[in-house]
Amino acid sequence: MTTSAPRPRRLQGADVGIPPRQLDFRLPEKLAPWAYADNATATLFLAMLSAIFPPGEDFFVRSVVHFRDRVQGDEDLRARVAGFTAQEVIHSREHDRLNGVFQERGFPVEVPEKAVAAALTVLHRTSPRLQLACTALMEHFTAVLAEDILSTDEFRERVDADITELWLWHALEELEHKSVTYDVYEVIGTSERERRLAVPLVLATVGVAALYGWGYLLVQQGVWRRPADLREGWRLMFGRGQFMRRVLTRMPVFNHPRFHPDKHDTRELEQRWREILFGTEGSLTEQLRRPPQR
Repeated sequence: MTTSAPRPRRLQGADVGIPPRQLDFRLPEKLAPWAYADNATATLFLAMLSAIFPPGEDFFVRSVVHFRDRVQGDEDLRARVAGFTAQEVIHSREHDRLNGVFQERGFPVEVPEKAVAAALTVLHRTSPRLQLACTALMEHFTAVLAEDILSTDEFRERVDADITELWLWHALEELEHKSVTYDVYEVIGTSERERRLAVPLVLATVGVAALYGWGYLLVQQGVWRRPADLREGWRLMFGRGQFMRRVLTRMPVFNHPRFHPDKHDTRELEQRWREILFGTEGSLTEQLRRPPQR
């Protein structure tokens, strides 16, 4: 009687540098009054950003998984897609938990979440190819955002320490999988026309919904009646040399004919933060729930 050779083990996300990390974040039961630089306007921007991640990442995963069959012949890319999908699902779960903390603080973050979810239904009506192009654009945004968070001290100095580590972990993983969507897009054949169309589409849907959500929070919290806070919050986010201004100035490179996320090398930054967060003395090592040994 002959025995068949064991089937080779399929590559997983962790094998290709995109490990899904199950974490038990110790989120506060009660958040500081204003968790970003003690400024209401900027704090509500951060709350809005957290609120829109769950519907956004669900859209990202769906748009990539739609083309999963097209990458089955590339074992490395197939594993990277699996890692990307798993990381994004965990991101959504942890931001749902953080959003619960914001709700306990009295912020109705379900409003920006639902607004962006509704905006994404518009994108769902476009072709699968165009949805993937939109996802590639939004993944470029999250990668640039993540790099800025990790490469300067500004975010860590301004944001309440009770929630900072969740953002640092999320930022690291956004960089780890930053090129997956675009590599899938290259497999099906990129289109400069689609990429250019993705920009106004995303701005007119997700961008408008996000700003609406932020505005709603500002009105609901009465911040709109505090012009000094509004001015300072706008400066902290969009002023010269500030957080979101730096991010937005790097977005146009997406329309370059030879754009690819990996042309901007962040591997050294990623490795440094893997060690800071998950090394032997890493700040999140004890919170990491390791998978069972096979």
